[in-house]
Amino acid sequence: MTGDKTGPARCAELAEAVRRAVQDSHVIVRGPAGSGKSRLLSEVVALGDFARRPRLHVHAQSGDHALAYAGVAGLLGCVDRELLDTLPAPQRTVAARILRQQGLPHEIPDHLAVRLAVESLLRELARQDAVLLVVDDAQWLDTSSVDAIGYATRRLSSAQLRLLVAERFGGKASVGERLCSGTPAEVCVPPLTLGEIEELLTAHGLPSRLAGPVYEASGGNPALALGVARGLRAAGVGPSAIGAIELPGGARHLVNCWLEGLPDQVRRVLLLAALTERPTVGLLRQAAGRDVDGDLASAGFSGLVSVAADQTVVFAGAVRGVLVEQAPWSERLDAHRVLADLVSDPIEAVRHQALAAAGADTRLACALVTAAARARRQGDPVRAAELGMLAAERTPPAEAQLILSRLVDAAEDAARASRLDLAKKATGLVLERNAPATVRARARLAVIEAAGQALSSYDETFAHAIADAAGDAALLARVYLRLSDKANLTDGDPVSGRQAAARAAELAALAGDPVTQVGALTQRARFERVMGDQAAEETLSRALELSVPVDAMRLRHSPLYVCARHALFDDHLAQARTDLLALLPVVERSGDTEDTLEVLRSLAELEARSGRCAAAAEYGHRVVSLTSRVGLSPGPAWYTAAVVEAAGGSFARAEAHALRGVRASKAEHDVVFLSRALFALGTIQLVLGRVTEAVATLNQVREMERKQKVGDPSVLRWHSELAEALIRNGDIALADALVHEARTAALELGRSGVLAALDRSAAFAAAETGDAEAAISLLEQSAAAFAELGLRIEYGRTLFMLGRVELRRRRRAAARDALAHAIEVLEESEARPWVRLVSESLARLDGSGPRKHSGLTEAEKKLVTLVARGVSNREAAATMFLSVKTVEAMLSRIYRNVGVRGRAELASWKALSEQPQPPPVEGNGPGPAGEIIRAGGKSRPDYHD
Repeated sequence: MTGDKTGPARCAELAEAVRRAVQDSHVIVRGPAGSGKSRLLSEVVALGDFARRPRLHVHAQSGDHALAYAGVAGLLGCVDRELLDTLPAPQRTVAARILRQQGLPHEIPDHLAVRLAVESLLRELARQDAVLLVVDDAQWLDTSSVDAIGYATRRLSSAQLRLLVAERFGGKASVGERLCSGTPAEVCVPPLTLGEIEELLTAHGLPSRLAGPVYEASGGNPALALGVARGLRAAGVGPSAIGAIELPGGARHLVNCWLEGLPDQVRRVLLLAALTERPTVGLLRQAAGRDVDGDLASAGFSGLVSVAADQTVVFAGAVRGVLVEQAPWSERLDAHRVLADLVSDPIEAVRHQALAAAGADTRLACALVTAAARARRQGDPVRAAELGMLAAERTPPAEAQLILSRLVDAAEDAARASRLDLAKKATGLVLERNAPATVRARARLAVIEAAGQALSSYDETFAHAIADAAGDAALLARVYLRLSDKANLTDGDPVSGRQAAARAAELAALAGDPVTQVGALTQRARFERVMGDQAAEETLSRALELSVPVDAMRLRHSPLYVCARHALFDDHLAQARTDLLALLPVVERSGDTEDTLEVLRSLAELEARSGRCAAAAEYGHRVVSLTSRVGLSPGPAWYTAAVVEAAGGSFARAEAHALRGVRASKAEHDVVFLSRALFALGTIQLVLGRVTEAVATLNQVREMERKQKVGDPSVLRWHSELAEALIRNGDIALADALVHEARTAALELGRSGVLAALDRSAAFAAAETGDAEAAISLLEQSAAAFAELGLRIEYGRTLFMLGRVELRRRRRAAARDALAHAIEVLEESEARPWVRLVSESLARLDGSGPRKHSGLTEAEKKLVTLVARGVSNREAAATMFLSVKTVEAMLSRIYRNVGVRGRAELASWKALSEQPQPPPVEGNGPGPAGEIIRAGGKSRPDYHD
């Protein structure tokens, strides 16, 4: 919330909250530099009632605190000359002197006269309406002005004057409190969320994949977030290089604002912490040789650091990097020498020794190589890469080949950690030297590996890698294997991908490289499965026969992982879970970020499909967290978040995540996860009753899969969703054709889960055309298949449709039984959004319906809305500017008032209470009209009736 776009809805909501607060009392808005306080004040004063009343605006500057009455001068400058002329002579004179009007001596003003002048002006303005006095950057106000304005505030009533003050965090004495009389309301400008950071970057044409690391580096501060992201773009490096980039001037100024005035002893302690991988209070005490609690408390008061429960010191935003950058070289060397003797981790000790040294040192270089190997074995490729780079730097220049070898090892470690910045740095150093072609090829391949999903801009790198690897079949095979990834992810061309994978397999076999050969065969099997080629399993069997250990290769090219994925596609859920759980510790030990994300995403999807929604949510959270931390493309993570939210969280949040996935995947040119995110979005739109949108979205998925020559309907199951959307949109013939086409492929390939979903769509069509008996038969058949396969949410969803079709037949008892059974299945799965939908239908069937309650206050209604969104009590307290205890007490009253027992029931109550109660539909007789809608002259069941 700076001068740039940072989410209009968020700013408007906060401005409205401040507006309401100013109607009751003075308000102090607090936040760090760059948090958007000034913009918030502008939004508030632009609101209707404030725009019409008298208001004065004082904006203090950084030098004003040393100029007596600078703030009063700003206030007087807002007032018409005619009003100043009405003041008594002594007050008029002192006002003229403060304004430095010509012909008057610049002597020290009479303090009492200044006080009275300010009071008189404000009192006169208040004759028309209550005056709104806006004071921005109040921390810079001079003491004399604070005294004069504070005097006037105490003398005027709340009906005459309201103060809206903005000031920074950090000062022990609040200027705002000295300006305001009574007990002012306090509003803290909250940091942007991860999603809002992503929207901010997207609005400024910055890559969404930067959102996670930028969020961590900025602490959610919008101005700093933009500065960090622009610094990354200017440096041409990946998001994991935040600690090494040159911050633009504006962002650097913000951090300097946070650091200014820091005592030297506090700065030295913070420098020790900044140079340590895991700074603890105990380590800092040893390094400083004294108690540092007071220093850390002082830094914590200024918002620079915090101390976690395990006594680890955590830096705010980009403070750590700026501290290190500003420290003199000699101080950094001294700090590293001290830390080398104190840290308990031998790997970190070697790192400090290297950073404390200057020039080449063979012994130290060998120690760094040993430490890098140890870090690699411990599954920490980031440390291995950094240590490898240091080893190359400490290697004597005469050992040119050894330097190249260490740089390439560092680049490949960086690739395993998805650290594109380190891979590019190491590769750049390789290319600067007279390196052999094969060494250049390995280095370029490391950059390609580190790029992850974002391969669209690496055509030139691929071309150079192919040329450099031309004389080495094993290296060339690895390049072609990665080309097959690009064909899949970026080009959406499985035919070319299969050809590249086949070429890689041939080259690897020729070179006697079973690891790459297995990966290439596995990749070929993936493409064959997607294209509906039944040779996929035979190709996969060939890969398995080579018996390469899973930890010897990248997981995404491992036949064991692809077997687990195929089991998931085939709805062999127990087998898929067993295989994936066996692979998870392997990839976590390896430290390979992309491989770990592959397994976590698959587990999240598996658990959501199995109806284990709590487990799915946990895996989904880990996916988003890890993706954000390392700065990989967020498209896959947001798709996963949408899947787990739609299963067990909230349809609204699921839709927001799906939209983010669409935006991110488009930005990264990732066609695979673009189609998945669109599929998730279209399904949610269908469930929410926005049928026209669902048809348009799901048709995009259909067109993309047609272009990508996808022939297996089990990989992305959009067919039944689009068919249902078409039926609800009145296009039954199109839906029938789609179901027939998908059924033919599913029967040929033996995809029973797909067939069950298509049966449900066919049942919907039968119900729409009046063949209720056929609809019931198909739904019972579909429900039985889903139950047998263990697809619990699909099972509950089918029972839901069965209940609605039974209701259309006026069989209320059968409808009640089906709906009650659906709720039982869905509650066992903790599928909360689906439970709410079905509960609504059952309540209407029983005649109770959602119970409205008009006895809630506005604040209580807002709290109910926040709770329904899944906001914690602490987050709700921050949003509503209340204490946590107040929120807890308010919730208890709400529970008693509306007759619920907890947060989950309150969320369901809200969802039901907001549904409109439509009148009975003419011609359908008695019964719950909410179960029937009319469209195109026909009645059809709907999710949101």
